[in-house]
Amino acid sequence: MIHLLLAAGLAVASTCDLEHPSGAAGCTRAAVDALPMNAIQVIGTHNSYKQAIAPAEMALVRTARADLAATLDYSHAPLTEELDAGARQLEIDLLNDPEGGRYADPLAMRMAKDSVISPYDFAPLKSPGFKVMHVQDIDYRSSCPTFLGCLNEIRAWSKAHPDHVPILVIMNLKDDNLVGVPGAATAVPFDAKAMDQIDADIRSVFPESALITPDRVQGKAPTLAAAVRAGGWPNLKAARGKVMFAMDESGAKPALYRGARKSLEGRAMFINTDQGPAAAYVTLNEPAELKARIDAALANGLIVRTRADADTVEARTNDRARQAAAFASGAQYVSTDYLKPDARFGPYEARLPGGGTARLNPKTGK
Repeated sequence: MIHLLLAAGLAVASTCDLEHPSGAAGCTRAAVDALPMNAIQVIGTHNSYKQAIAPAEMALVRTARADLAATLDYSHAPLTEELDAGARQLEIDLLNDPEGGRYADPLAMRMAKDSVISPYDFAPLKSPGFKVMHVQDIDYRSSCPTFLGCLNEIRAWSKAHPDHVPILVIMNLKDDNLVGVPGAATAVPFDAKAMDQIDADIRSVFPESALITPDRVQGKAPTLAAAVRAGGWPNLKAARGKVMFAMDESGAKPALYRGARKSLEGRAMFINTDQGPAAAYVTLNEPAELKARIDAALANGLIVRTRADADTVEARTNDRARQAAAFASGAQYVSTDYLKPDARFGPYEARLPGGGTARLNPKTGK
């Protein structure tokens, strides 16, 4: 599709901020809006809701597992602030809590006797519905502790910024347990009812007109994969102000979510796969090691998310190699834990090369 735009004289400068075109030659709104949404590259955040573990609770984790504590030692600003700072991909972890209250009395706080020194509002965790946290009992603090709360915050920001490039929200469905830890909460598995409820929650907050759904992309194509291979992603004019949801899981969960559908007919979310008729979105978090798979996914029209850093490793050493590989990979959404530096570790941060909010993708924008 992009070569057709170039032939029509709508070439877009590689330095153009696609969310806020300057109007200069090669950076006009008309040229930018004609691009398909998979021709962009933006930055996003990993575990976007995550707040820091309280000091006394972190000390407990560090005593038990210093290696684990190091990987958990990061946090993010509230979602609104991240979006204001240019994040156009967010990640939310869900725990199933159909009866309510299952995760409202975390073990780490009880053990650290930390409720006065580092208080936390557990009221939102007591009602039924999906909860948002990284690891129950030890890494539970969230800027939006309920799924509906996160959705409403994203929707409010999106409505207030109707020209934003499409936001990708990916979700992990957490059902792991702290094995061998007495007193820890037991996670509730995600069954078919829970999968339907995720869609219902999304659609209770976002009208269809504000979503980029599998059906919207597939159109009249025989499968979703066939649609994206043929250039089925909407252009930026149609995608501005909209949000796309994807389940960042593999194996049984996306299979349960998809059910007997040929692709993802009627569903609100895309699933994480680069194989089969439902392939349109894939998470490939290792930009160097998985370069060949990223290249193949992009060639087949998929949207890809990768990571610029992980587990605080790059921040502690100010290592930018993985970040450079992530941006060079052509993944449309590059995730970081460091939209700004953590002063405890040093100057490491991840920003879109050349600045701005959205740039022409170095692979799919050619």
